[in-house]
Amino acid sequence: MDDQPHATAEPSPFVAAHAGRIAAGGTVLDLACGAGRHTRLLLGKGLRVMAVDINLAGLADLAGTPGLAMLEADLENGPWPLGNANFDGVVVTNYLWRLLFPRLREAVAPGGVLIYETFAEGNEAFGKPSNPDFLLKRDELLDWFGDWQVAAYEQLVVETPKPAVIQHICAVRPPA
Repeated sequence: MDDQPHATAEPSPFVAAHAGRIAAGGTVLDLACGAGRHTRLLLGKGLRVMAVDINLAGLADLAGTPGLAMLEADLENGPWPLGNANFDGVVVTNYLWRLLFPRLREAVAPGGVLIYETFAEGNEAFGKPSNPDFLLKRDELLDWFGDWQVAAYEQLVVETPKPAVIQHICAVRPPA
């Protein structure tokens, strides 16, 4: 999105650092994938990726890539497009639609990994997003996923690619 100052062609260092926790050869949901910076990272690690966004134009160059499925869906105004599908990993960055949190909990397979990173309260001091509807509250990701095995969690100010307040978590869903 144009109003996402943290968006960049480079993968998030947090996602890159924790992507190796996803089972080798596993399936990953890259939700609200944008131009596909994490889709590309995950495919490069030999993972099978389901890339979902309202507009997949940024992934046009990846059409036909083995291991990649793409789904154009309006996550905010339509039904959950993935039914009961489970994934070994779910990656979400620079996107917040709180109504999806229960669906994300279900989409991560038992033993699977959630990697979530987006803007948090305090980011309004740095620009957009500044609407509280699109900023995580303090420890909100822990409120949703803290009952899982939390491998990493932080709320912090980052300086690159542009100053922002972010919150991120890497959590493993308990085995069945």
